[in-house]
Amino acid sequence: MNLRSDQWYGTGDRNAYIHRAWMRRGVPSDAFGGRPQIAIANTASDLTPCNAHHRDIAQFVKNGIWEAGGVPLELPVPSLGETQMRPTAMLWRNMAAMATEEMLRANPIDGVVLLGGCDKTIPALLMAAASVNIPAVVVPGGPMQSGTFRGRTLGCGTDVWRLSEEVRAGTLSEEEFQSSDSSMIRSAGHCNTMGTASTMGLLAEVLGAVLPGLAGTPAADARLREGAQLTGRLVVEMVQDDRRPSTLFSAGSFHNAIVALSALGGSTNAVIHLLAIAGRLEIPLSMADFDRIGSAVPLLVNLQPAGTHLMDDLYRAGGLLSVLKEVRYLLDPEALTVTGRTLDSYLDAAEVWDREIIRTADEPLLQEAGIAVLHGNLAPSGAIIKPAAATPHLLTHRGRAVVFDSVEDFAARIDDPALDVDADSVLVLRGCGPKGYPGMPEASNMPLPKKLLAQGVRDMVRVCDGRMSGTAYGTVVLHVSPESAVGGPLSLVRTGDWIVLDVPARRIDIEVADEELQRRQPSAGAAAAYAKPTRGWERLYIDHVQQADTGADLDFLIGSSGSVVARESH
Repeated sequence: MNLRSDQWYGTGDRNAYIHRAWMRRGVPSDAFGGRPQIAIANTASDLTPCNAHHRDIAQFVKNGIWEAGGVPLELPVPSLGETQMRPTAMLWRNMAAMATEEMLRANPIDGVVLLGGCDKTIPALLMAAASVNIPAVVVPGGPMQSGTFRGRTLGCGTDVWRLSEEVRAGTLSEEEFQSSDSSMIRSAGHCNTMGTASTMGLLAEVLGAVLPGLAGTPAADARLREGAQLTGRLVVEMVQDDRRPSTLFSAGSFHNAIVALSALGGSTNAVIHLLAIAGRLEIPLSMADFDRIGSAVPLLVNLQPAGTHLMDDLYRAGGLLSVLKEVRYLLDPEALTVTGRTLDSYLDAAEVWDREIIRTADEPLLQEAGIAVLHGNLAPSGAIIKPAAATPHLLTHRGRAVVFDSVEDFAARIDDPALDVDADSVLVLRGCGPKGYPGMPEASNMPLPKKLLAQGVRDMVRVCDGRMSGTAYGTVVLHVSPESAVGGPLSLVRTGDWIVLDVPARRIDIEVADEELQRRQPSAGAAAAYAKPTRGWERLYIDHVQQADTGADLDFLIGSSGSVVARESH
């Protein structure tokens, strides 16, 4: 077996002596030279509570690696806490990917187990693994246990949006709202709705990067530990057989991920993450592929926010593989997994145990549920909407724009009783794109005006160049490209303009003549609010980040640098 780590340990010179001696510290000498060195890239952190239990999971991975004859080496990597980081965790996805890639490349590592869970961690880890191209496998951290409040099950994230709107509407007291927070988060693990964390954990398995059957296992479930130990054994086998991202991932892998995204009712954030991962692998993928492949796929999984149940219900009902079996006719049967077998080969044994949770393709929750990609004079490079989370009658709508130049402008004016807005208005928020914010926050699912909530309004058309939480819902047009900060048409919209949304026709337009748009100047108020960093990561990010329609990666990180480091450090 030709091991990459032998370049560090496998010679008899002074440099090999240094590498071995400093790593010994009680480890037997036969741990070096001929035994796969396996990194465990661990995103555990007290400031990323959804991933804190990965410290426990890592021990089971280590057990499996030792059993299979490898040497486990835990490697802390940047940990992005979705609920804690300002201005938005998305600002650091690319940094986490770059840092993880460089640490894997710089060290004597033959393979890696990627421990992720919270929204940005699995995408960042997969981007890194794709670019360094050593054998890699993901262990998703799994969803938390379901909580209850007032006898009703709480969906993590989704019910934050719902309950907070009820407070603003006056139907729930502030005290009752605050008392629900201890009920919502009951255990270790990420959000238990079909938010971004759940979506990306499941799609990592569909891509072929997870031991089949493991994704979606609840964080507190003993079977997650079992799967982690089996993954430790598997990664050693992957090194021996040289199964690496470039040999496993294919266009078919991403085809299957798009089908699964629709059938699961998954997060819109998956679009931007899958585009970025594909970019690292240099596999052609565009926003148009999400509409072409996924728009007609039926929604089968009855989970919040598109349905009513939660992730532990999906696991109980049969899990991901049973969902995939229902849409098997749409999948690429040749796409591989980390085991070397096709994903399709694991579907025969899958069974559905609860049809309330996992529907058949003949009796879905929604017949056509995939992400819809919109174009028009408001989004020349595209925008997306999630019909499964929208109000059906609003998918075809014409309304007068009420424009906000920044999240601060929105917060200051949305509840002003004098705001000229009604239920038919279209809320427009700009300055939330990759460069303008910076980092593209989850601001697109704007809270509705308080005075309309009091009238019983619970959804309106909203348009934004930012993202929205995968746990959120509503008729939200997001990822508008190009963003306002780079001169996209969103920067030219004025309050009172008429906006036409036609999801069946895949259009989002502003009813303003081209000549008038060309005469207009971008909003000075928006320009004043755009990020203007002078140093550090934010400056590097703004100078090099691409637009949402290609995945918002940094331009110089597209593709792969491989695993070779030619020079010795001593």
